[in-house]
Amino acid sequence: MYYPKKFNIGDIVETRKVHPCGSKEWEVTRVGADFKMKCLGCGRVVMLPRVKFEKSVKKVIKSVESEENI
Repeated sequence: MYYPKKFNIGDIVETRKVHPCGSKEWEVTRVGADFKMKCLGCGRVVMLPRVKFEKSVKKVIKSVESEENI
């Protein structure tokens, strides 16, 4: 059975591939069947299907959920 990873709006994630601007850090701005993320290097906004987004993310650098618990 497939269990999706938990991502929240405002999370900062690192991708496996480098964006053409040279940055690997993105901010998640929309969560659902499609994900929207904003490059923290150049400001480009990209929408991806959930499956492609989860494959492209290497790690979560900063999680909004963990900050709320503090």
